[in-house]
Amino acid sequence: MSDAIAARFERLLREHGAALERLCALHARDPADRQDLLQEIAFAIWRALPTFRGESSERTFVHSIAHNRALSHRWRQRRRDVPLDAAPEPVDPGLDPERLADSADRRARLERAVRALPLPLRQCVVLRLEGLRDAEIAEVVGISVGNVAVRLTRARRMLRDLLLEEEP
Repeated sequence: MSDAIAARFERLLREHGAALERLCALHARDPADRQDLLQEIAFAIWRALPTFRGESSERTFVHSIAHNRALSHRWRQRRRDVPLDAAPEPVDPGLDPERLADSADRRARLERAVRALPLPLRQCVVLRLEGLRDAEIAEVVGISVGNVAVRLTRARRMLRDLLLEEEP
């Protein structure tokens, strides 16, 4: 592969790496599975990059590949009963323990609620959380913009209900 493509690949991973890691965290519970999925996504981007013609934004291109790989990975994986909070959260010494615990609890509740959504709704929510607009989500998922709006509305309602059920 050319040096230009290799440089472009490295730039894409640098720019979108954090978003890809978050996507992996919502599709794979086990940290090792997350890394496997992230590697699958990176390899798929590497393979597809020479054929990318710019018909969509690079962001949409990366998220489309990641979305498809996450679905493939999900169907191949065996179910494992590893709790979502098995991976330790990084500790910020500037936060007091009570606020840190509250923040981690809220994040864990939200992640559990997002995981509980049906897959079509979860896909749209994850992409929205990554900042994609409705048209970009539609392109990534392969549905109409109107359908994206409907799925996001349904997902918000379900998330609200799930989070209210889980309140202490």
